Amino acid sequence: MEDWLVIKNLKAKNPDKSNREIARDLGVSHNTVKAALTRNEVPKYRRSGSSNAELEVFHEVIFEMLNVKKFNGSRILNELRSKGYKGGKTSMYLYLAKMQIKEQKFFTPYETEPGEQSQFDWSPYTVQIEGNLTNIYVYSYINSFSRYQILEVSLSQNQGAIFEALENSMIESGGVCQRLQTDNAKAFVINASRNNFSWNPRYLTLCAHYGFTPTRSLPGHPWSKGKVERPFCYLETHFIAGASFENFPDLQSKLKNFQEENNRRIHSVTKSAASDLFEHEKLSLLKLPDTRYVGVKEETRKVSGDCLLSNGGSRYSVPWMFATKWVWIKISKGYYLHVYSQANKLIASHKLSLIKGAVIIDPNHYKSYKSLAGSFEVLKAKFLESFPGKEMFVEKLKAQKRMNVNNQLHQILSLSKLYMKVDFVEAINKCLEYNVFNHSFISGYLEKNHKKSFKIEPVKIKLELPKEDVKRDLSQYNLLK
Repeated sequence: MEDWLVIKNLKAKNPDKSNREIARDLGVSHNTVKAALTRNEVPKYRRSGSSNAELEVFHEVIFEMLNVKKFNGSRILNELRSKGYKGGKTSMYLYLAKMQIKEQKFFTPYETEPGEQSQFDWSPYTVQIEGNLTNIYVYSYINSFSRYQILEVSLSQNQGAIFEALENSMIESGGVCQRLQTDNAKAFVINASRNNFSWNPRYLTLCAHYGFTPTRSLPGHPWSKGKVERPFCYLETHFIAGASFENFPDLQSKLKNFQEENNRRIHSVTKSAASDLFEHEKLSLLKLPDTRYVGVKEETRKVSGDCLLSNGGSRYSVPWMFATKWVWIKISKGYYLHVYSQANKLIASHKLSLIKGAVIIDPNHYKSYKSLAGSFEVLKAKFLESFPGKEMFVEKLKAQKRMNVNNQLHQILSLSKLYMKVDFVEAINKCLEYNVFNHSFISGYLEKNHKKSFKIEPVKIKLELPKEDVKRDLSQYNLLK
């Protein structure tokens, strides 16, 4: 094919050049050039036909060894040669391919109870974003009883992006099914073999946090789910094909609109709209925990004195009170950079820069507390609104810091927004205990003693795969109409 293409291109660019000259330049025969120029279609390789006469003699024997005794190809070849076969193994393997009886795979479908099972998967696509071809990943979370589907999109498919999409889907559902069916991706499974199977320990920690049991499809057996859904078929034909988007937020918004329309369609199996059935199913979902899973927020950065942190070769600003402090970062959807304080409080968000060496600054992060501080009475009222009964703290602060009490109180109020209230109240009580009233003492105490952190304790879980013996007629759905 390459010779044919080169010959055609040379002749097209040099119409006056003779066939013999082209043959001499390329080191091929004149007849090769002549044949290529007379051919209008790309030449295709065709295996020369080999005679099966020698193999036909062993037809019955081969059929029995292949389809009854289930011998593999090398075993069959050895058996045939012991019986006098003199041909080559390639001819024999081609003959086996024609004689092999294909086994039809089937499965017994079953329906699940409301809140019993959900399924999670994702698929890559390439779409136009801001006029450029961009690789995206669409994540699908299906509540199996109702078929209610939640779609998330990201520019990444690492473990953090996968867990984020899964969490967002469960939170949008308003609860969690008892078990979650996934494939054997490394984010979920370390070893997928039957004999040495093991879950990813970080995924098990996520399962423990949300209280669901993980189950998986056997490798190469999607029907082991008990039902074979096609979560991306309608998406590909009615949303992805030919689509273009102004920017990533535009893609997110339009995908959610498509999700709502899709869930209002009448499902071909349940004969009901997924959104209607989900109103019944969500009553059976497990309750969500109070906080999100924080096991993927393990990247730390130290903020420089100019309130900037580094990520991916660029620098991003954070509020001034975090200068020289350690913070946590998380990449969301492969598009946003979220910065968290040590107390798990979101303190800054930026769109990731596509250019290395960029400096991304939010001017609000540098606003002086002096310009924001109001009168003492205003600041006192704000403080007591958040921490009633702490008048003694404010009065003693005023007594110790007469010259800059407004600045001190404003900085303390700023700190209170970045830590859990229980931790902050404890810091105030320590000030009263030690008779020390200033912003620096509270900041240092909170940094060392706050209870809410990202430390991940090992979770020991013994999980047994449930027996999938739930079988129910589809007429059960009619009871909901």
